[in-house]
Amino acid sequence: MLFEPLTLRGTVLKNRIVVSPMCQYKAINGYVQPWHLAHHSRFALGGVGTAFVEATAVTTAGRITHGCTGIWEDGQIAGLKSIADLYRANAVVPAIQLAHAGRRASAARPWEGAKPLALGGPDAPWRTAGPSPVPEREGYPVPHELTVAEIENTVSSFAAATRRALAAGFDIVEIHGAHGYLIHSFFSPITNCRNDAFGGTRDKRMRLALLVAEAVRAEWPADKPVFYRASVVDGVDNGLSIEDTVALAAELKARGVDVIDCSSGGIAGSPVLAPAKIKPGYQVPLAAAVKRGAAIATMAVGAILDGQQAETILESRQADLIAIGRELLSDPNWPFHAAEQLGLPNPWPVLPMSYAFYLERRAAVLER
Repeated sequence: MLFEPLTLRGTVLKNRIVVSPMCQYKAINGYVQPWHLAHHSRFALGGVGTAFVEATAVTTAGRITHGCTGIWEDGQIAGLKSIADLYRANAVVPAIQLAHAGRRASAARPWEGAKPLALGGPDAPWRTAGPSPVPEREGYPVPHELTVAEIENTVSSFAAATRRALAAGFDIVEIHGAHGYLIHSFFSPITNCRNDAFGGTRDKRMRLALLVAEAVRAEWPADKPVFYRASVVDGVDNGLSIEDTVALAAELKARGVDVIDCSSGGIAGSPVLAPAKIKPGYQVPLAAAVKRGAAIATMAVGAILDGQQAETILESRQADLIAIGRELLSDPNWPFHAAEQLGLPNPWPVLPMSYAFYLERRAAVLER
């Protein structure tokens, strides 16, 4: 199943392997740099079906760091288009994740500690925002509580970013609603203490997510899919439960979202830097629960290490797509090696002809 095509609306993915959005923190003023093309070229030649450009900020204040890619102005379209064109030229469906970091913005890069810039460092900080004036940790900056007018402007920023994503040539957009960033912080009862139309009950807390989904879907062509990345559970006391996210997923589906990308955590800090140990496929049950509970396609992500593990996830109907991140950093030819592991009789066409021809020839004559 890993190498079976999947049709989402009018978009055909040649297989179920997806490059997960992975922030590189190499942009300058939100603009793509040569590093990004080199980074994505490794995956474009590796045989994946779909690939996401990293969390790309819809406003300058929505960046996580000074190094995040942006899509808040038209000048940024050309650089992003070069990535989309690269993937399409290699039969990979180009995708992009649209994001606003909310109260987790204005941070140092992960290898610099990921702490708020206001606590020191060479880069200038900026004001963060969230649903309520609740800092991520004691001693961290208190985010500005967004007014209703500012919330509406944020929704408009997602809509404008969607138009730019279309102009850049992407075929899939994903709304980033996970990892403690703005949309997730509105949905989580840990961070949303409002008592207006955007806080209190679960239905009110999910309102921003639904408004963004409606705005994105309205700007995105009907034959192109929309994904939504969710932190299915917060993983802390009194945080989001699977039942909460199933309810959200059902509402998102009703508004034209096609796939839920099932991650977790982040409401109390970076999941990348969390000290807790993880096991292979530790988030897969979340994708299975959302798929079953909301009757929507899901994408599994998180420590999926090899082809047999991915195949088992698909065969057991726990998810419809497999997102690979760090394993692709380690091995950009992961799809080819998965094809070999799964015993595909002709694994070489997973790679471009310029690679496949020579590898197949060598396999035919090499005596080991």
